[in-house]
Amino acid sequence: MSTLSPAQDINIPNVSEEIIADTQRKIFPTGKRPRYGIHIMLIAICIFLSLPALYALQVSTLTFQEALQSNPPQLFPPSNDFFNNVQSLFDHQNFGHLLMNTFIAAAVVVIGKTLTAMLAGLAFVYFRFPGKWFLFFFVLLTLLMPTEIILLPLFRLVADLEWGDKNPRLALTIPFLATATGAFLFRQHFSNIPRELAEAAQIDGATPLRFMTSVLLPMSWNVIVAHAVIQFVYMWNQYVWPSFIVSDYNDQMIQVAVRRTVNLSAQTDFGVLMAAGVVASIPPLIVFILVQKQFMSGFALTRDK
Repeated sequence: MSTLSPAQDINIPNVSEEIIADTQRKIFPTGKRPRYGIHIMLIAICIFLSLPALYALQVSTLTFQEALQSNPPQLFPPSNDFFNNVQSLFDHQNFGHLLMNTFIAAAVVVIGKTLTAMLAGLAFVYFRFPGKWFLFFFVLLTLLMPTEIILLPLFRLVADLEWGDKNPRLALTIPFLATATGAFLFRQHFSNIPRELAEAAQIDGATPLRFMTSVLLPMSWNVIVAHAVIQFVYMWNQYVWPSFIVSDYNDQMIQVAVRRTVNLSAQTDFGVLMAAGVVASIPPLIVFILVQKQFMSGFALTRDK
């Protein structure tokens, strides 16, 4: 048996260098290099788009006197009154109760719209009935109608039912339980699912609702989440309709409360106003951060989907 003498050279490849080179070839194939100019431009655009939110956060830290020292309020440096402004909102403007009101209304609308949108998508894809395409076209046509067109007739209908004073939560939720956007979204998603699954379920004797809950629902979570986020933000930002239909401040939505902070005194307290805007923006931001992966996947137009 031959042995290596200490004098013999042993060629051991530099493993770390090979790994780095292989990684670079995978990231930048065929000699491509990172486009630093595009990255810098995108970062600059992100910073520019973030400036209004950063400015609102900065102003929310100012006291009443500091906010009035300059017009518009100073951009830098920040002050230390943010938590006092937020505490003022919860103590004097009942922000905690209004946040809960808005969350309940938004949750009810999200659940209701998702159910009706899934049922509509199921009907438009898997059912045959006269006038189906005309009805689908009519549903899409409602997307072109501004919301302001239906405000007056909807207000009269809700006023005749006396929901505005007696049942404000019904007035804030029932008119928004149907959605043309959701019907279109689920119709497009269901049409991409192989029809062989529906035929197999029909052979097994599954009812349409059983097919939807057992087959379509597990395959549609990304679309459901994307639709839910859109409708949650839409409902969270409701301002005109609650202002029309609800007279009691304690039954209002959060955006009405944000607008009300403008008229708290003879001069607007910009610190409290911006703090109200920041607080009202936090729940939708949290929802989006928690489900951003599913939200992006829900709108991914790929061949696998």
